[in-house]
Amino acid sequence: MTTPTTDPILEVRGLEVTLGHGRRATRILNGIDLSLQRGSTVALVGESGSGKSTIAKTIIGIHQADEGSIRFAGTELVGADRGTRRSVRRRIQLIPQNPYSSLDPRRTIGQTLAEAIDPVLGRVGRHRQQISSALAMVALDDAAIGRYPHEFSGGQRQRIAIARALATDPDVVIADEITSALDVSTQAEILVLLARLREELQLTVLFISHNLAVVSQICDDVIVLLNGDVVEAGPVGSVFSHPASEYTQTLVDSVPGGTAFTLALAESAPLPSTPDSTGGTP
Repeated sequence: MTTPTTDPILEVRGLEVTLGHGRRATRILNGIDLSLQRGSTVALVGESGSGKSTIAKTIIGIHQADEGSIRFAGTELVGADRGTRRSVRRRIQLIPQNPYSSLDPRRTIGQTLAEAIDPVLGRVGRHRQQISSALAMVALDDAAIGRYPHEFSGGQRQRIAIARALATDPDVVIADEITSALDVSTQAEILVLLARLREELQLTVLFISHNLAVVSQICDDVIVLLNGDVVEAGPVGSVFSHPASEYTQTLVDSVPGGTAFTLALAESAPLPSTPDSTGGTP
């Protein structure tokens, strides 16, 4: 597992977010604090509606904060001008949940990655080397460049989504439930791939998941959310071994095999970081 430094690259303090307008306005986040040190992998866990994805979308600018601070490498993002946010956006990349809806069916894989690299002048020929390198990182070859999303399996599409995120050479990757739409064997392949990339590229990862078993294997620290509040945070092994909140204990108990199973995972070695051989040529 990557050894994180003591230098935080992303800090969120007192983050409050309300979605909707008028009578339909709903407070989603209530003063959220979190910090990602360079090279660390931090999990956000909690049931659906707890605010996990809202945090991710606010960090990358899809949602706006009502209150609080989001600092990336010392730069304040809340209230920042468009140019600042655009430059930072390339350095914080989101891997979305659904590999079937996250890729434009009308664009080739090469066009999709070229647009990620340069939204204004994103042409495949202009960026072919970067596109090829990004695909190679996820064990796909250049044959993918001229093909369309429907020609790939779900697992291959998720690899492409990962390649798109990596094409801009980001400092932070936000992985939002990236295995939830995949079958069990493909989930394992994607997690091994992510573990390898984290080691090779020294990535900082915010890992959003409802699966505590996966979090136990891939993350350094965990933040537990409930109804827009942080109810517990700390090292994965400590939080899962000795939950301080009743809600965290409920999550631990919900893992198949119960507490004993979760503790065994928390104390075990992380996922192997060796390249897998299942997704070479599409």
